[in-house]
Amino acid sequence: MKRVVSALLVIAAFADPVNAQQPQPDEETIAEAYIYLLGRALVIRQETSDLKEPGVAYNRIKYNPLGSADFVNPNFDVAYLEAWFAVDDRTPVLLEVPQVKGRYYTAQILDEWGEVIANINERTFPSKPFGKFLLVAPGSSVPTPAGAGRIELHSKKAKMLGRVELRDDPAGAVTLQRAFTVTASGTPSIDKPVAIPTFDNHTLIGVDIFERSQAILANALDVAPNAATMQQRVRSVAAYVASSPQARTAVDAMLRSKVIPEFQEYAQTKLGPARGGWMRAAVSGNYGTDYRARTAVNLVGIWGNATSEVVYFGAVHGADGRPLDGSSSYVMHFPANALPETVVDGYWSIILVGIPDFRVVPNPLKRYNFNNYSALKKEADGSLKIGIGPKPIAGVPESNWLPSASGQPFGLTFRTYIPKEAVTAGWTPPPLVAAR
Repeated sequence: MKRVVSALLVIAAFADPVNAQQPQPDEETIAEAYIYLLGRALVIRQETSDLKEPGVAYNRIKYNPLGSADFVNPNFDVAYLEAWFAVDDRTPVLLEVPQVKGRYYTAQILDEWGEVIANINERTFPSKPFGKFLLVAPGSSVPTPAGAGRIELHSKKAKMLGRVELRDDPAGAVTLQRAFTVTASGTPSIDKPVAIPTFDNHTLIGVDIFERSQAILANALDVAPNAATMQQRVRSVAAYVASSPQARTAVDAMLRSKVIPEFQEYAQTKLGPARGGWMRAAVSGNYGTDYRARTAVNLVGIWGNATSEVVYFGAVHGADGRPLDGSSSYVMHFPANALPETVVDGYWSIILVGIPDFRVVPNPLKRYNFNNYSALKKEADGSLKIGIGPKPIAGVPESNWLPSASGQPFGLTFRTYIPKEAVTAGWTPPPLVAAR
């Protein structure tokens, strides 16, 4: 992120001589510390939100009904199941994954920073793609039952997203979905989520985040190689914020006026290389030292999976560089020799979401996405057109129309599950061309 200009002068003007012994962090340190800490806060926000839902509790699976849309960047192509796992040194959790044949599936387990711990499926767990798995706290010495696989979590909590592809047999997918089970061996000691102020994607949390930094960082190990460095930066900014009311006010002003807007723009348009209006996420699921990317994914589509499982493409601009507008119409045209199913070994999917909440946009047809099994009509030459706009588009079959809402900005997410080499080599979806 480019350095924030002039804010340091503001902070200096507010500096309190009484607290002069507290080092004043520079602009870049404040911005980096905020973005790093925000990544964890977004997971806490999601945990808090999840646990408010009726019937949701730790170590209990929530079997989402088909078509459930109350999720950031939801996936309508699968039968979804979710769970928050909670363990302690003596209390593991036993997860059972059914055998799934002939359709995509995975049990994706993530830590409290949004890093993927494991994907249980035939690709990443070929020696044990299904069956019983013991999830244990870091360093736990509890014995593993015979025949169970052992997975050590990064901390004492973890999130699971299970996905079973619907294909053309939704009922079969639901049967498999319900065959996932979880059992705790006892009653673990569970810390409540950190209490943080309510915030949304439009108005992100401000300086309050530093006043809660100690609690936000506690009990959730960050496996990133640069975690110690980044957490020390967080502590230095938190100490400065606490040094005087003037310092707190100035840091909040800098966050609101520069850091947050620039980061929101980065998350939507600069997370990876772009072509024809499509931005490809350069990294997802496992981030190394790239905490900015991790926080961006947690913001626009929390629980991003590893790129070996799926490559995500996002668009908030058309091919002409202008923001996508729900009042306008756009067309994607796949040539007959480059249809979307040719670049995946799993399936492809496109979904329309609102900006900046990244949730589906209601429409009378309740049509939010297309995928391999959608009843899309091809052109006479075998090519495929998909239209996006507030009403059907001339020259595009109505069955291929994805409705937008007039007057509202929107974004598109294109997923390629089990991407072929063409995707990893640089393939992108066709450009979003404004319809005539």
